[in-house]
Amino acid sequence: MMDDMESGSLGSYQEKPRTFPDMRTKPYTPLVFRIIMGLNTRVLFVLMLLAFGTVFYLGARTSPIIVFVFTICTISFLLSTYLTKWVLAKDEGPPEMVQISYAIRDGAEGFFRTQYGTISKMAVLLAFVILCIYLFRNTTPQQEAAGIGRVTSAFITVIAFLLGALCSGLAGYVGMWVSVRANVRVSSAARRSAREALQIAVRAGGFSAIVVVGMAVSGVAILYAAFYVWLEVDSPGSMKVTDLPLLLVGYGFGASFVALFAQLGGGIYTKAADVGADLVGKVEQGIPEDDPRNPAVIADLVGDNVGDCAARGADLFESIAAEIISAMILGGTMAQQCKIEDPSGFILFPLVVHSFDLVVSSVGIFSIRNTREPGIGLEDPMKVLEKGYSITIVLAVVAFGASTRWLLYTEQAPTAWMNFALCGLVGIITAYLFVWITKYYTDYKYEPVRTLALASTTGHGTNIIAGVSLGLESTALPVLVISVAIISAFWLGRSSGLVDEAGNPNGGLFGTAVATMGMLSTAGYVLTMDMFGPIADNAGGIVEMSQQPESVREITDVLDAVGNTTKATTKGFAIGSAALASFLLFSAYMDEVSSFARVPFKEVDIAIPEVFVGGLLGSMLIFLFSAWACAAVGRTAQEVVTEVRRQFIERPGIMDYREKPDYGRCVAIVASASLREMIKPGALAIISPIVIGLGFRILGHYVGHPLLGAKVVASLLMFATVTGILMALFLNTSGGAWDNAKKYIETGALGGKGSDCHKAAITGDTVGDPFKDTAGPSIHVLIKMLATITLVMAPVFL
Repeated sequence: MMDDMESGSLGSYQEKPRTFPDMRTKPYTPLVFRIIMGLNTRVLFVLMLLAFGTVFYLGARTSPIIVFVFTICTISFLLSTYLTKWVLAKDEGPPEMVQISYAIRDGAEGFFRTQYGTISKMAVLLAFVILCIYLFRNTTPQQEAAGIGRVTSAFITVIAFLLGALCSGLAGYVGMWVSVRANVRVSSAARRSAREALQIAVRAGGFSAIVVVGMAVSGVAILYAAFYVWLEVDSPGSMKVTDLPLLLVGYGFGASFVALFAQLGGGIYTKAADVGADLVGKVEQGIPEDDPRNPAVIADLVGDNVGDCAARGADLFESIAAEIISAMILGGTMAQQCKIEDPSGFILFPLVVHSFDLVVSSVGIFSIRNTREPGIGLEDPMKVLEKGYSITIVLAVVAFGASTRWLLYTEQAPTAWMNFALCGLVGIITAYLFVWITKYYTDYKYEPVRTLALASTTGHGTNIIAGVSLGLESTALPVLVISVAIISAFWLGRSSGLVDEAGNPNGGLFGTAVATMGMLSTAGYVLTMDMFGPIADNAGGIVEMSQQPESVREITDVLDAVGNTTKATTKGFAIGSAALASFLLFSAYMDEVSSFARVPFKEVDIAIPEVFVGGLLGSMLIFLFSAWACAAVGRTAQEVVTEVRRQFIERPGIMDYREKPDYGRCVAIVASASLREMIKPGALAIISPIVIGLGFRILGHYVGHPLLGAKVVASLLMFATVTGILMALFLNTSGGAWDNAKKYIETGALGGKGSDCHKAAITGDTVGDPFKDTAGPSIHVLIKMLATITLVMAPVFL
């Protein structure tokens, strides 16, 4: 990619200080898209009609609710097409901006191709392992009654796993595809107005968010409808509809599997490049962030796309998919126990909620226009985004209430839907509080970050101490909020009036599921705010590298600082939803063990030594995983630092623009290292629960305790979830606070750029980089993947 860059014919920086060589290589397009684009237009149109016709036929054979879901998803995909055309119609700015954008695009797409090629090979291997396990496992009484044998069950699980992995990968690609094209358009718009740049960044993020949520909803709905029709569910002698959601767990596991490696690989890439660029460029050489003289700057900007956009798209996709499936399982179980005449409403409720999420989030996205109130100078972009979020929340409350009345009304308990609507309100309020708490601890308008910045005035050590203490403190409020939410939702559901055959209240767990749906009912807009961050960051880098006027950089700096806060708030939102979703998946795991073991499995006694050890191992797993993820960033960053120092020594003309850096070398280093380093922590997460469950199953066989393996895995899951929530909150918040403390000083406070205070803040920022963008976000995925892998592998532990 960088061969032309070293050519003497391009002239020196002194001759062409703002001209960049043609960094464009052959653009990468995934095979599936190349095939589609190679088809004749009429043939493509006919194939699309056939595909949509098949999907709606399956929906019509299943339930009118599924048809409604497919309709909303189709409209949303059409809306995302409009957003794409709108963003791509914007100008890309002068040639120097376009060339830098090409370099970023090529680096991101090249890494994506290599990374997802590696992930796909591992997914196929794991699918084969799952197939072998399911061919030799026991079946549940429900599957036996429906005539579903081991072979059918094995292929259903493998198909679901591979479809979930494929959709998760596509979600990641969509997130990256739009970001590498929107960044230069935001940079160009910043030359005209801050509001136009904000609108482009938001709509680009909105396109990605709508596609990700739409794919998660439609993927589960298509799988559900296909299995419903194929297995002739609810016909005499076949499977009951209340048991069908258990067949979907492979989909959630596939999504989690891909998201974990995407987050690990992308996080290692982006933060190793960022740390290397900052330590040598800013601290040692004293050059600005994203300066074109820094050899690691292109790798840093590429990392924003593969780490924050592609990985976060896969992360939110699997969050929504796991929450939908777990809620469908619990809805089916409750409907069966309470003998509800038509259980389809309780099972399909999560799909409808997220369909409305697409609608209300779209309204929030389009509420941000290219106009502002007269008489106001440079607007605060955060207030504009918060206004859109407020609109989305209000509409979500209305849509959620209507959904509960439509689907959760039952003659057995006529007022139950109101209780469940209140559960949803609890979830929506929880989401808002999580966003607000994270913003308070990570936005430099508030005291915590300013106190952290002040600690930088006395040196690097005090900055680190203040940042660690801030991160530890920031775990308290979110834990209190999530605790109140779980208990409130459980008791609202329990008092709904729904009872089982013995007359016992039976809506508690489903109430918690509804609260989780409420929390994720604005996921589309929250993901939009998250995607806004890296797009704004890239735009700032392009402006700096192309040496635009200072006034343009001021606009992108403001957008970048807001983007740091929105990324942090999204991570807070993600860990909150992960906590609730993992609680639901844990309950679903216990139900599944009961089905396979054919004995009640309602509680886990940690007073049993082996079960307590399982909990210790679960907590240890979180710490070891975090350590390996951070160490991977550190090792890769050392390689980058060594390479950047070498170039500054061997090419002294770089500093006065007489020689050009070898950007491609740094890109190659972080790409190969991140792919190598992501394997060990990822393998730890997948292998650990299987090995521990199998080991204690064998031990239980010899000591006469048949369910010991399942109990130990349940304990591992429980402790890992609790420890993971706290660890992720600490890592995400402290990292975000360190980053924005640096940004606060760069506004001119406490000595400004280049001061000793600024250098201390950069040290804190580099410590926080692997916290907030590698280990922290990976833990969100890890705790949900542990839950889905135990669901899929439950028969192995019995």
